[in-house]
Amino acid sequence: MKSIDQSAAQIVAEKSELPRDSDPFVTLANDARKRIREIAPREIAKLKQSPVIIDVRENDEFAQGHISGARNVSRGVLERKVRNVVPDTLSPILLYCSCGSRSALAADNLQKIGYQNVYSLKGGLSAWLEAGGVVETRRTLGNSREDWEG
Repeated sequence: MKSIDQSAAQIVAEKSELPRDSDPFVTLANDARKRIREIAPREIAKLKQSPVIIDVRENDEFAQGHISGARNVSRGVLERKVRNVVPDTLSPILLYCSCGSRSALAADNLQKIGYQNVYSLKGGLSAWLEAGGVVETRRTLGNSREDWEG
């Protein structure tokens, strides 16, 4: 008969052997990727118009470092607050997170509420850094009242 510790260890081992696609979050993100446009870091410069850059990570992640000029609107409030940051649904928007999954889901939802020129940064901030991009630190959106009025 196995002990509780042995059973728990076996469950952990089996879980770590599961393919990454079996994670429901990853499955949702991959499904969203079928409906959105992802853009690699090096392709951003090719866009005809500079996008509004929105970091959909949490405030503490944003404070640790973000793409220069990015606004922080966390995924949890994005659909409710995006019009304060990007009132024109035709404006290009570049969304990113740490690895590209949260931003893919966010891009899908922004398209569903009428935004027509939305991109998700393929590979997220990790890919940005690997491509030689730099990050900065500064205050997060939400620390001043005018950021949230409207």
